[in-house]
Amino acid sequence: MSKNISKRNNLLCLVLCAVLIALSIVLNQVKIIPMPYGGSLTLFSMLAATLTGYFCGPKWGITSGVALGFLNMIYDGYFLHPVQIILDYVLAFGCLGLSGLFSNMKHGLHIGYSVAITGRFISSFLSGFIFFASYAPEGMNPVWYSFIYNILYIWGEGILTLIVLSLPPVKNTLSKLKNQMIR
Repeated sequence: MSKNISKRNNLLCLVLCAVLIALSIVLNQVKIIPMPYGGSLTLFSMLAATLTGYFCGPKWGITSGVALGFLNMIYDGYFLHPVQIILDYVLAFGCLGLSGLFSNMKHGLHIGYSVAITGRFISSFLSGFIFFASYAPEGMNPVWYSFIYNILYIWGEGILTLIVLSLPPVKNTLSKLKNQMIR
């Protein structure tokens, strides 16, 4: 690959990451089901974040996910401890870029999206029972509480997104866009 094509691809990915990070932040403000202690089922904000990995690869996806995590922390963050910041913002949002690991497989976007949000779920789940155990209702195991709380909003949005991604117009459009990207 020539230097000019490589520079063009890097610039294209940089611009795409910036646009998708901005879109994710905007979509995160459209809360379909707000949760009482953070996190919400949003209007496909995690999809916008995972598309960076799908279009540009895992390096770009993870990097833009981490950037998105820091922006979410600054814009609407709640933090108690440095490790909680890593779990809830750096690692959880960085996991969204894992979608890029599957971008060249059949059904790669569905698989990559599922893996990405599972990574986000695991990170948020760990943070939930380590740092937010006191939010569990009296008599409820904090691990179980964190599992239920985080699965409701992360996989709630995830299931809706996977359904939308299965619609032929959406699937075909994203496939055509990906084919136009040169890595």
